[in-house]
Amino acid sequence: QVQLVESGGGLVQAGGSLRLSCAASGSIFNIGVMGWYRQGPGKERELVATITSGGSTNYADSVKGRFTISRDNAKNTVYVYLQMNSLKPEDTAVYYCNARTIIAGLLYNYWGQGTQVTVSS
Repeated sequence: QVQLVESGGGLVQAGGSLRLSCAASGSIFNIGVMGWYRQGPGKERELVATITSGGSTNYADSVKGRFTISRDNAKNTVYVYLQMNSLKPEDTAVYYCNARTIIAGLLYNYWGQGTQVTVSS
């Protein structure tokens, strides 16, 4: 089992910045890809960015050049961060941290509780 705890959401004006943090604990040795997803009002959950254990990153086109995902593999906790710059009102959403593990060939997805990001115009 993996537990994910997010922090760092809030209210910001358009053009501003926020940094989201996610701390993963538990069976972290099996964690492969970690990432951030978001779900805006009336929308489906969508990918924002992912990062592998080796540091390779992937971004949604809508956030490229504005958001940066990073990862810190500490001894007992894995941290993943999302630096969000030049925020736009359309970035308003609940942001969820995600971690994937593969055990005996089976994929497991873990989610945090979500953190609200609101960008005012």
